[in-house]
Amino acid sequence: MDEPSIQGARSSASTGASRGVAGQPGVIGIALGAVLTAVLAQGSWQWFATYIGVTLLVVLFTLYRLPQWTPTPGLRSAYVGNLAAYSLVVGLCVAITLAPVLQRWAWLFPMPGTRARCPALGRYESIRTEAALANLAGRDAAALARTQEVQSHTAVADCLSATTTLWLPVYAAGAALLVGLGAYFVDRMRARNA
Repeated sequence: MDEPSIQGARSSASTGASRGVAGQPGVIGIALGAVLTAVLAQGSWQWFATYIGVTLLVVLFTLYRLPQWTPTPGLRSAYVGNLAAYSLVVGLCVAITLAPVLQRWAWLFPMPGTRARCPALGRYESIRTEAALANLAGRDAAALARTQEVQSHTAVADCLSATTTLWLPVYAAGAALLVGLGAYFVDRMRARNA
C-alpha cells in the first residue's frame, strides 16, 4: 500500500533534482559542439556554420536557465560560475554563426590591413597556375582561364578564412562579455523586483 507514495516521492525528488542539474550537461555538450565545428572547419567558412551556430544558440536558450541570482559576494558563487560558462558558450556560438559573414563582408570586419593582402594572394595563385599549366594555353585557353579563376578564388577564400579565424576570439569574447553583463543586470533587477 505504501509503494505508490514511495514511487511518487521518488519521482518528485528526481524531477526536482533534474531541474537544477539538467542544463549543466547541455551547456557542456553545446560548447563541445561549437568547438568541434570551429576545429573541423577546413578552408573557407561556409554558410552551414551559421546554421550550426544558430541551432546551438536556440538549443542553449531553450534548454538552459541560469540559477537565480543571490547577493553572495565573491567570484566563487555558483551563479558567477554558471554565468561565466553560459556567456562563454554563447560567445562561441555567436562567433561560429558570424564567421561566414565576417569572412565575406568587409564592412562588418574592418580590421585594418588584415584583408588587403588576400586579393594579391589570389593574383599570385592565378599566375602560378598559368605557369604550371602553360602547356594547356595552346590547347584550351578557356579551360586554363577557368582553372586560374578557380585557384585564385580558392586562395582568396582561404586567406580571408584564416584572417577571420584569427580574429574570431575577439568577437566571441565581446559577445560573451555583452551577454554576461546583460544577463547579470537582468537577473539582479528580477531579484530586486521579486
